[in-house]
Amino acid sequence: MDYKKVMVPLDGSDNSELAFNRAMEFVSEPGTSLYLVHVIDTMPLVGNYGVVSGDLFYDLSERAREYLTQMKEKAEKLGAKNVSIHVRFGNPKTVIAKDFVDEYHIDLIVIGSTGLNAVERILVGSVAEYVNRHAKVDVMIIKK
Repeated sequence: MDYKKVMVPLDGSDNSELAFNRAMEFVSEPGTSLYLVHVIDTMPLVGNYGVVSGDLFYDLSERAREYLTQMKEKAEKLGAKNVSIHVRFGNPKTVIAKDFVDEYHIDLIVIGSTGLNAVERILVGSVAEYVNRHAKVDVMIIKK
């Protein structure tokens, strides 16, 4: 199957960068677009701090943008032609599995598996697991 719009959620982890490397296999063809996405989870911020200053959100988004810019440059060096970066706020599970997919008509998500232990998986579940179950497009989960 030819994938034209490939999304790679990146969080700076080794597994997300493995997913990035694997996605490069799909995006060297002309007409293929690569979407590098970082989602800043707002729930832990609000839950832990109550009211959160705009400066914190700005700092987090700037750091994410710098990281994604580095990854975009790497993708272009590896032959990707149409690379865009996106920083979003919200629940990573729904932003990746639904919101971004619908907005940009993504047809493949390449995502790294998470390093959750058994208890964490039971309590919160992994983002990759949620995306795999709820996305309406093909999902490739890359394991270490």
